[in-house]
Amino acid sequence: MTHRTRLPFRARGPGALVTGGSRGLGLFIARHLAERGCTVTIAARDADELERAAAQLREETGATVHAAVCDVRDRDAVRGVLRAVRERDGLDIVIANAGVIQVAPVEAVGSAEFADAMDTMFYGALHTSLEALPYLRESRGRLGLIGSVGGLLGVPHLLPYSCAKAAVGALAEGLHAEAAGSGVSVTAVHPGLMRTGSHRQAEFGGDASAEFGWFSAAAGAPLLSMDADRAARRIVDAVIQRRARLVLTAPAKAAQLAHGVAPGLTTRLSGVVARLLPSASGRSPLRQGAEAGEPRNPVARRIRSWGSARNDRAVREANQQEPGPRTSS
Repeated sequence: MTHRTRLPFRARGPGALVTGGSRGLGLFIARHLAERGCTVTIAARDADELERAAAQLREETGATVHAAVCDVRDRDAVRGVLRAVRERDGLDIVIANAGVIQVAPVEAVGSAEFADAMDTMFYGALHTSLEALPYLRESRGRLGLIGSVGGLLGVPHLLPYSCAKAAVGALAEGLHAEAAGSGVSVTAVHPGLMRTGSHRQAEFGGDASAEFGWFSAAAGAPLLSMDADRAARRIVDAVIQRRARLVLTAPAKAAQLAHGVAPGLTTRLSGVVARLLPSASGRSPLRQGAEAGEPRNPVARRIRSWGSARNDRAVREANQQEPGPRTSS
């Protein structure tokens, strides 16, 4: 039997909010919170996707699950959702997970893509944190901010994502220090590659099909990536246990250690990796994974098919099967 850390018993279940909870990692996190007795609210932009996810969670867990349409870039919208959750269910756990993934060489993107990543991931986490903290002080609650190994070092062809996730990591560490005296715990979570089916919703630029090929293969490769359900369980355990920091996957831990010990060498090695990735002749509109197409090279197609097989199987379970507005990572 798998051990799950549970929250202390209460007459009512703890109230939990997960942003970006309609698909991918956020959906798996919401499922584990529901299985631990929480009344869960999932928030994202797409109403249809949210309702499909909420129905899936209710059927799987038997828990009370609410859906809230919310754009985390809008602080007023975040404030309204948090107030409603606190008044209806109480607010004990908040996990800020909403994000976007843009995969392209830097010459294929512009400042708008960086702004989009920062608005959704950093400012989304910031708005959620600032609006949640007063309620969490009342409940001596828990806040989790989902960063990434991509925020611990600059990852080629993921620079908007890396920049935004680095800011989320700094925010989590600073809030953990400042909130410690109030009884609120803040957990910084830095996952590596996970099999969440996110390659279907990520956006690809430059040679979009080639970018889709390497990203989807890496995100599903057995030795590089982690099962998303297992990752979500460990994330929920870390937040409940009030851990300050969690880094997931062996490659992510190795990358973090290498960058800490020898940052210059790690950066030079990243340059070698970058030269192996697809090149771009200029800017072009980003295309969602479902529209990017398979790599043109037959060898690359076979590698993608092999590497992404497990990730492809996660698409339906993670509610990633239909393209829609970008809401979660």
